[in-house]
This record gives sequence, structure tokens and C-alpha cells, in this order.
Amino acid sequence: MSVKDKVAVITGSTSGIGLGIAQGLAERGARVVLNSYSDKDEDHAIASEIAAKTSAQARYIQADMSDAEACRVLIEKAAEAFGSVDILVNNAGIQFVSKIEDFPTARWDAIIAINLSSAFHTTAAALPLMRRAGWGRMVNISSAHGLSASPFKSAYVAAKHGVIGLTKVVALETAEEPITCNAVCPGYVLTPLVEDQIPEQMKARNMDRETVIREVMLERQPSREFATVEQLGGTVAFLCSDDAAQITGTAISVDGGWTAT
Repeated sequence: MSVKDKVAVITGSTSGIGLGIAQGLAERGARVVLNSYSDKDEDHAIASEIAAKTSAQARYIQADMSDAEACRVLIEKAAEAFGSVDILVNNAGIQFVSKIEDFPTARWDAIIAINLSSAFHTTAAALPLMRRAGWGRMVNISSAHGLSASPFKSAYVAAKHGVIGLTKVVALETAEEPITCNAVCPGYVLTPLVEDQIPEQMKARNMDRETVIREVMLERQPSREFATVEQLGGTVAFLCSDDAAQITGTAISVDGGWTAT
């Protein structure tokens, strides 16, 4: 069974990794639901562009992933729109950097809610639908920081480690069913957000673009190359395929060797 005509919900998917995953699944014939917290014409236009480029059905559904009820309603709306939810990709995430003693409580709460708790709520809502259909794939986007730590990123590292723990529990609870749950752990990925940081680093450090990328941004990534959103999309598509039917409860690194060190 391929992903063709399967319904895939990808949270946090109007840019970067989430958008790359949505495009990758749509290119392989899945019907995709994109998501973000806003509800602008531009958001809906992204879904329309994917549909036009791939001939796959695509729809945008707004949901604030920091709100537990909104996470569950997102799944309900996707099922109402397309009849089921076969694939769930929990990608929504935010970041904030600070020393622990200075870390604002509100920032901690928001990161845990969006990066970790949202995956629990969407999974809890989607799992009964997958069981009813007799098939399902869940992919949680963790991070290299789900397997290792960096200073000043306490909430992000805690949340991404938690995502991997949640992944393992879901995998064990569905192990005797045709449903899988895995985590993908990207290192640095060349997204628009990262691209925008390069000129700032060049100016701050008086370095050229290549030196900033290799010696600053990719310092912990032994390949000294960014992963791409297309590679992340391909990895997720593989995990949703029949070839990956016996892969469950794993954390797959796409990090250029970061977590091998």
C-alpha cells in the first residue's frame, strides 16, 4: 500500500520542513492538510499551489497548536474534509534561547505546548481513526536536540527528547496493529528561517557566507552540509510506505553525523 490517496495532516506546514514534507507527500499522491496558527489568504494559497503543482488534493486548516482542544479539532476537521486521517506528521515547533535562570516561564510553557503536547493531542485524536481504517502512519519531527543537548535551549531540548519518548510509547501501544510511529531527528536544515540568519552572522562575525555556514552554523554537523527539506520529505514518505511497515518506535537522524559524535 502506497501513500496515494491517503490523507496526511502535517502540523506547522506553511514553510520550512513542514512544507517540504507536505510537498513530498503530495508529489506521491497523498491528500494533504496543511496547518499553521494564522488564517490568511496566503496560507490557503500555499495549499492551492501544492494542489496545482501535484494534482493532489490539498487544504489548509488553521489551528493554534498551543491549544489542546484546537489540536484535536484540527484532526476532526481534516477527517470531515477528507473522510479519514491516515498519516499524521507532528512538525509544529518554536524555539527560544536563554540561560535556565533567565528563561521566561511563558516561553517554557509555549515551547512545551507546541513542540511536545500538541503531538500528544493530535495523536490521541487521530489514533482511533487509524484503528477504524486498519492502517496508519505517525511521524514526529524531533531534532538532533532530541538525542543530544546544547546549552541555553532547555525547553527545546526537553520537548524534543519528550517527542522521542512519546514516539516509543505510541509504537508499543500499536505494535500489533498495521500502524507505526517513528521520529525523525533533523540537524541543521536549510530553511528560509535559517537562510535569513546567514547575513546576520556574516556581519556579526565579519566572515564570508561559506565560512559562516561551515564554521558557525554547521560546527556540530560533521558533513558540513545542510540537510534539505526535500530530503526530510523523502524520509517521511519512506516511513509512510509499505517498505517501512516493520519500522516503528525508532528515531531516524538526518543530521550529517551530528549525533554520531
